[in-house]
Amino acid sequence: MTERTILLAIAGGVATVTLNRPDRLNSFTAAMHAELREALAEAREDASVRCLLLTGAGRGFCAGQDLSDRAVAPGAQGPDLGVSIETNYNPLVRSLRDLPMPVVCAVNGVAAGAGANLALACDIVLAARSASFIQAFCKIGLIPDSGGTWTLPRLVGHARAKGLAMLGEKLSAEQAEAWGMIWKVVDDERLMDEAGALARHLATQPTRGLALTKQALNAASTNDLNTQLDLERDLQREAGRTEDYREGVAAFVAKRAPNFEGR
Repeated sequence: MTERTILLAIAGGVATVTLNRPDRLNSFTAAMHAELREALAEAREDASVRCLLLTGAGRGFCAGQDLSDRAVAPGAQGPDLGVSIETNYNPLVRSLRDLPMPVVCAVNGVAAGAGANLALACDIVLAARSASFIQAFCKIGLIPDSGGTWTLPRLVGHARAKGLAMLGEKLSAEQAEAWGMIWKVVDDERLMDEAGALARHLATQPTRGLALTKQALNAASTNDLNTQLDLERDLQREAGRTEDYREGVAAFVAKRAPNFEGR
């Protein structure tokens, strides 16, 4: 029986999704995309899940697309890569951004190409000190995909985004943190402990409120101020009707720790 390329473990309110092709630095195939879609759907539909943690098996997070899965023979017509993007990568990025819970990413090694932009599509990114990020597309004549051309300029500015995209140079985890591209660098041996602790903490927080916060911050990238103010009004109205808001206020007044249930 073929080993699964995506591992899913659900415990303590956290769904841990592990990219599991360590011999290929967790590079994507069509079959791996299909398994990942199943895992994300299962996590989304499980009412006990209030945070998702994404990481990779072995010494790398994800090297992007497995080029051998769509190799081009000499003299043959090039494949329609737009089909792969539309079928696999775009739905994946949309799914992570739209997931109604926090998504934590633990980058345990190299994150290259689509693998780098997959990590950046998550809400909070922790990286091992030895990890690195590479926009490797330019090395094979392609453009950054998986949201890279949208995400990078917003995180690091246009000058740095163009340098990363056009030069394909390796960016260390520490430099990524200094540039504001990720949340935090962690010593290698502490990465999964810290990422797990963070995910478990988020799983005890007001999940619906965090999901609405995520929605508002994502929308702010393209909204003007007036549109964003209206969105804040509407989402705050929704948040104010949750059970977690009632519990938060009651706990504050009673000077006790809140017991959020994610409702």
